[in-house]
Amino acid sequence: MGSRGSHAARIPDGDSIRRETGFSQASLLRLYHRFRALDRNKKGYLSRMDLQQIGALAVNPLGERIIDSFFPDGNLRVDFPGFVRILAHFRPVDDEDPGMRDPREPEPLNSRMNKLRFAFQLYDLDRDGKISRHEMLQVLRLMVGVQVTEEQLESIADRTVQEADEDGDGAVSFLEFTKSLEKMDIEQKMSIRILK
Repeated sequence: MGSRGSHAARIPDGDSIRRETGFSQASLLRLYHRFRALDRNKKGYLSRMDLQQIGALAVNPLGERIIDSFFPDGNLRVDFPGFVRILAHFRPVDDEDPGMRDPREPEPLNSRMNKLRFAFQLYDLDRDGKISRHEMLQVLRLMVGVQVTEEQLESIADRTVQEADEDGDGAVSFLEFTKSLEKMDIEQKMSIRILK
């Protein structure tokens, strides 16, 4: 029985992944064990079906969209580094002063801007860089189900797009999306404490 550190050495590219994602060694080890548990057939990667085993995603109205984010560009599998990169968006923001970060380093995956990019892509289904009224309506349907009438949903979608759409093109760009959420505590709302 070795120390936890000796287990981390078995994580392929562990140091590199830790630097890129900001996860502690202990968190990375927990995620590696979770990845391996989800990979029931020991393939070394996860498929959509593997991720659909996660109960919290099964009951989340945006669960399928979140699962989609693990498979960009139509990929059918995600390896451990890809798995951890997506989860890093949900890592709580460090309390350190952002002015302390080396400007030559890439922006952390869990930064406010990267969290907003992640959230935006959950709405932007056709990946055209804009959230249309139709896309907004689809997300609202997923989130509220049958609790609201179709007419009410359409009214909410119209109002939401209209309020955020500053250039009048009938859709919400990423910049407009970020401005509409500038008062929202995205850092807190898009954080999972166990991912420290």
